[in-house]
Amino acid sequence: MVLMTLDHCRAYFHYGAYVYDPVNLTTTTPLLFLTRFITHFCAPVFVFLAGTSAFLYGSKKSKPALSKFLVTRGLWLIFLEIAVMTVVWCFDIAYGFINLQVLWAIGISMIALAALIHLRWKVLLAVGVLIVAGHNLLDGITAEGKSLPSILWYLLHQYSFFELSERSMILISYPVLPWIGVMILGYCLGKLYSSEFDPSLRKKWLLGLGLGSIALFILLRSINVYGDLEPWSSQKNILYTIFSFINVTKYPPSLDFILLTLGPALLFLYSIETIKNRVTNFFIVFGRVPFFYYVLHIVLIHLLALLGLIITGGDWRLMILTEDVFVSHQIDTYGYPMWVVYIIWVAVVLLLYPISRKYMIYKARHKDKWWLSYL
Repeated sequence: MVLMTLDHCRAYFHYGAYVYDPVNLTTTTPLLFLTRFITHFCAPVFVFLAGTSAFLYGSKKSKPALSKFLVTRGLWLIFLEIAVMTVVWCFDIAYGFINLQVLWAIGISMIALAALIHLRWKVLLAVGVLIVAGHNLLDGITAEGKSLPSILWYLLHQYSFFELSERSMILISYPVLPWIGVMILGYCLGKLYSSEFDPSLRKKWLLGLGLGSIALFILLRSINVYGDLEPWSSQKNILYTIFSFINVTKYPPSLDFILLTLGPALLFLYSIETIKNRVTNFFIVFGRVPFFYYVLHIVLIHLLALLGLIITGGDWRLMILTEDVFVSHQIDTYGYPMWVVYIIWVAVVLLLYPISRKYMIYKARHKDKWWLSYL
């Protein structure tokens, strides 16, 4: 959650954030590239651990009850992505730009998982592996236009945008097929966290799976034939060549991207399992109220960006992110240095900690309130 905040502070405050791709090796800087790269871990870990959480939640419920919860929560997240987050991201009540992002992906994946959990565990694991490992075979299939088959393919596997009307467009940032695979694998990992599973054996599995994922990434990326849309290549120096090697496709997440992000995440789970101190107590607050924090941090960052324009004498309307703002190129020269981005990042996290902690405590004390599980 905290790394995600850094990425969104960069998106709203850094020079050229609305013009230049931070991982474009012809225009980026080492700090900018690494800032974007480290935040790549957020989305796959969100989706993966959402699957693990579903398994743990379902361990105390019947399969039909778990399916019902996943469907209702999935539909709720899809609704919030479109109806609420569109306004939060853009401050445009006309809904001129709808972006289907991580909440959408989690929502659709939950609905798919609701049906798939009725499979035997080994079969479900095989389905997850098949999707994650094999979906790049579909990269050569592309669609165009706004026909129903094209739109369905965009939603499933092709990063795309199209106009809904003259004043409204939709961007499908998170085609759902690979994300469904990631959530399935996260659900299957939940078996390692069941009450009867030996903790020492769990650590061995986490270590082996983490190291194995990284090793497989290095092997596939070195071969440079399968696993990602964009092959790596030699660059102007060794640092940028390394950047090219780890610059893998997120939209949709390639096999290489998933291996590179989930491998270290599994090693992180392995390394912190027995660690509990003031630092972990601080960060765990955000993890226990993820959706609450997610909405609040976007609202706060966007408001701070608007306030910054007012204070510096700029046009605050630049932060009403409509098509006109981009077409007119008014926003091309907007932004601040990276050191400002990092200061704002720390400030946002610290400002939202007290209210997140209070909400965490409230949720813990009111477990009887079913609706809290949706917030």
